[in-house]
Amino acid sequence: MATPAPIQNLGGYQLPPGWSPGAPRGLQVLWMLLGQPLLGSELPGTGWRKALLRGFGARIGAGGRLKPRLRVKFPWRLAVGEHCWLGEAVWIDNLAPVTIGDRVCLSQGAYLCTGNHDFRSPGFDLQLGAITIGADAWIAAQAVLAPGTEVQERAVVGLGAVASGTVAAGTIVRGNPAVAVAQR
Repeated sequence: MATPAPIQNLGGYQLPPGWSPGAPRGLQVLWMLLGQPLLGSELPGTGWRKALLRGFGARIGAGGRLKPRLRVKFPWRLAVGEHCWLGEAVWIDNLAPVTIGDRVCLSQGAYLCTGNHDFRSPGFDLQLGAITIGADAWIAAQAVLAPGTEVQERAVVGLGAVASGTVAAGTIVRGNPAVAVAQR
């Protein structure tokens, strides 16, 4: 029996034309070697985490809590409003911008994914989409936001839900794929 032709050419993968990490190489290396390991540590404290992220270009509002084991791919592509909570083991994988409104809660293990691959393309092309979360929204524990997702104000993405597209204002969604189940 003949071996089927490969459908993915991962050896030929290339970044999208014009895409860059968005910061000088030295800053990227410093973030990877020093910033991210400190941010993601078990050490307690919000103030120093906010200062660290700001030092690497993140825009972080007043108040709120940043918990241990927080991961941020590129802090210079992150904007967080006032009085937000970013829980333990939250992963902001922001190859594209992530904007978080005021009083947003990202619970433990939430994953914000701004980049994915086109499985239909032999080159496994990278597809990027910014994520926006409106004021007073809650992204519950272990929830996932897909590239290009907009969670509007007061919406809730429930425990372990996988949301993509737009989650309408005041809507509570759950499941995979996330579906509306109630209004807040």
